[in-house]
Amino acid sequence: MQLSVVRQLVNDHDIATLQAAEAAILEGQKTEIEVEGVDEGEQLTHVMAAIWVLHEMKENNVPLNKAVRNYTVKVRNSIS
Repeated sequence: MQLSVVRQLVNDHDIATLQAAEAAILEGQKTEIEVEGVDEGEQLTHVMAAIWVLHEMKENNVPLNKAVRNYTVKVRNSIS
């Protein structure tokens, strides 16, 4: 996962657009937006992270950098 890609998706797209991209990737279809990643798995990770970050920003009224940091903490905690 590349956090710069997640930030770019958050800056460029709304939740509905990202959810459509997520559905397209899950169905093995081409997305209507450009999503960087070495494969569909990484692309899906980027889109899902961007959706989570946008929800975090909206629901908790936090800036982008704080929302991304919260996401990385969530991922680290799920791994350990």
